[in-house]
Amino acid sequence: MASEEHKTLANYLKNVHSTLRKSSTQNGPNKAWLEHCAKKDVLAKYAYCMEKLATTHWEANCASDTSEATSRIQWTADFCYNYFLNKQYLQFNAKETLIAEKINVVLEEEHFSNPVHLIDVGSCYNPFRDYNFLKVLPIDLSPANNTVLQCDFLYVPVGTETIINDCEVKQIKSSSFHVVAFCYLLEYIPDSNLRILACEKAYSLLKPGGLLVISTPDSKHVGANSKLMKCWRYTLACLGFTRIKYEKFKHMHCMAFRKSLHKDVAVRWAKLHKEPYMEYAIHIPQDFNEEDSSKTSPTNKLETNVEDFQELPFFTTVEE
Repeated sequence: MASEEHKTLANYLKNVHSTLRKSSTQNGPNKAWLEHCAKKDVLAKYAYCMEKLATTHWEANCASDTSEATSRIQWTADFCYNYFLNKQYLQFNAKETLIAEKINVVLEEEHFSNPVHLIDVGSCYNPFRDYNFLKVLPIDLSPANNTVLQCDFLYVPVGTETIINDCEVKQIKSSSFHVVAFCYLLEYIPDSNLRILACEKAYSLLKPGGLLVISTPDSKHVGANSKLMKCWRYTLACLGFTRIKYEKFKHMHCMAFRKSLHKDVAVRWAKLHKEPYMEYAIHIPQDFNEEDSSKTSPTNKLETNVEDFQELPFFTTVEE
């Protein structure tokens, strides 16, 4: 059972998310986001609460939980290790080659190195720092410690080089990362279009064959929000990503998307597998809990009461 401090910290995060979504509905997502980014005191307290929960309360819960409890950080690191160092990417390369022959397109070449270059978006306190095979660029709106760089990922420019001044990322080099990690990031962003913008930015930063790894909280059963997750898959395929791994755990979805060596390979999947309810959108269940009646879910049976952060026992890695 969560302690009173645990509940207080978790409720602060939940309230920040809710306030941002409501402001997005009332004032438009771009204005709401920029106003939110200007609230330095709110961002600083959010960072404090997140780090405290992750490194204290969720770690303790994970150690005492006898049920399935999986860290989204550990899941990401394990998948990246198998994909790159154990060369799992070769099997996906082979599949893309067969599809490319069918649709008559020429694939880009993929070249990976060790260490694996990962940009951790919304890093907070740099939880990937202990993995030696990763070279991490940790960024956050409001870093919780001095190992993390300040950056608004949605609006930072992408260019020919990465520019860092005074612990702030001013520009990020295109096609320079093997992995973009969105660990509990997209539900922070208040609007579907801004979430798509974040995924488009990830696409521009990845090398061919690189990974966009996404984890998002959901304490409902596996089928409750399955249509939303299928819409995510469809939307990301339209952007040029192929989903290559998906797992639903007790409290979260974990997904890995590969940047296809030719965008048409992923788009082909989207065209072949589109169902009538699928839309070009990245919605979260909370989008349909707000007072904006203009928002409709992909299915009338969608369960939207996702558990809040009080229920999450696993927000840290084994090393921490």
